[in-house]
Amino acid sequence: MSLELVVVIPAYNEEECIQQVVAHWINGISTFVSPDKFKLLIINDGSKDRTGAILDEISGIYPNLIAKHQLNGGHGNAVVNGYRMAVEMNPTYVFQTDSDDQFDVKDFGNFWEKRNQSEFILGYRKVRHDDPFRLVITRILKFSLLFIYGTYIDDANIPFRLFKTSFLKKLLHALPARTPFAPNIFLAVLAKKSGQNLFNIPVIHRERETGEVSIRHFKLLKVCWQSFKELLAFRVHLNSLVKEITQGK
Repeated sequence: MSLELVVVIPAYNEEECIQQVVAHWINGISTFVSPDKFKLLIINDGSKDRTGAILDEISGIYPNLIAKHQLNGGHGNAVVNGYRMAVEMNPTYVFQTDSDDQFDVKDFGNFWEKRNQSEFILGYRKVRHDDPFRLVITRILKFSLLFIYGTYIDDANIPFRLFKTSFLKKLLHALPARTPFAPNIFLAVLAKKSGQNLFNIPVIHRERETGEVSIRHFKLLKVCWQSFKELLAFRVHLNSLVKEITQGK
C-alpha cells in the first residue's frame, strides 16, 4: 500500500521525552492521515543516552514507527539522511519536525489543509521560547538571507515544514555535496527562489522541559559563521540551481 506521508524526526539524547514525542505525533497525525498511510521515521543521531534503546523497545508497540540509528553527524546530517530515506519510501509528502517536544502536532493540520496549494510549506515560531542569545542569532540570519539572496524568510531554519516528495527530490539534488551545517536554510531559500508560496504559517513553540541544548553559545557563534560562509559560497550557484528546479514543472 502506498504511503501518503513520512514524518522525519532527528533525535539526539532525548531519553526523557522520546516515547512521549512518538506517541504525541503518531496519535496526532492519525487524526489527519489514515494510520496505514503514514510512517514516523526517527533518525537517532548517535545518542549517548537511552534514546536509541527506547526507540527499539517501543517499535513493537507502534507499527507506524521506523527507528534508524547512525553515528553522530550533527542535526543537519541527520535531517538530510532522514529526508533521503523518506524519499526512498516514496510517500506523496514528507514532513519534518524535531524530537524535543517543543512543537504541537495540532499545527500540522494547517499545513495539511494547504498541501495542494504549494510544494513546500513552512512554519514560523511567532513566539519563540529560546534563550536571548539564540533569538539574536535568528534575527541576524533573517537579515543575512536578505543581504545575500535578496529574499526574506521569517524562520528559515524552523523544523516544521511540509514537502511534496517530488519537489523534495529536486531540492536534495541541489544541495552542496558536503552537507551544510543547516541544510534546512538552503532548502527554504531554494523553495522561495523557485516561486513556492511558503505561507509562513505561525506555529506553537513551547519551552523545552527535558534534555538540554546541544550547541552552547561559543560553538553556536562558530557554526553561525560557518553557515554564513556556506551561504555566501552557495550564492554563486543559486540561479542555475533554481532554474534546474523549476524546469519540468
